[in-house]
Amino acid sequence: MTLDLSQCDDKELVSLAVVGQGQAFRELMRRHQGPVYRLIKSNVRDADEALDLVQESFVSAFASISRYDTSRPFRIWIARIALNKCRDWARRRAVRSFFWSAKPIEADDNLESDAPSPAREAAGRAELAEVERAIADLPSALREVLILRTIEELNQAETAVVLGISEKAVETRLYRARARLRAILKETSEIEIS
Repeated sequence: MTLDLSQCDDKELVSLAVVGQGQAFRELMRRHQGPVYRLIKSNVRDADEALDLVQESFVSAFASISRYDTSRPFRIWIARIALNKCRDWARRRAVRSFFWSAKPIEADDNLESDAPSPAREAAGRAELAEVERAIADLPSALREVLILRTIEELNQAETAVVLGISEKAVETRLYRARARLRAILKETSEIEIS
């Protein structure tokens, strides 16, 4: 008789994975890869990069599965790992961007940006793309809370655990994130009208 892993809860699967049962970890991946992908994609806004980061997140989780605290939900633990992977990715991207855009000073006296204006960019996007961009423009502390609470539908306590902050801080950041998001979207609408 074989154990039906789909009937096991996450804690049981982790216990099996710790003792070398690879199928148990695959079942954990199957259960949580969708939410982890959405969380990462909401942060990095690139589907291919998101897939890579999902894989990195689960590889890191598997490598440290023996340190998982079974008193906490697995989805919280894997979400925290995923957010750390997003932060690492953003740091690497910022460094690469700096070096790719760097020019010798004597090469060009005109340092103006060739990027399209925000108005032109916003005019060509659908409403969903505008919202995604506005979310991406939020500071990471606000963006992460907004994504976890509204997109991933974690409750306030779970969000606090994932981010390592108090529940009151979650509430405050969520309020600020929503206010900033409204302001960004209002500003975008005003630009389109002008």
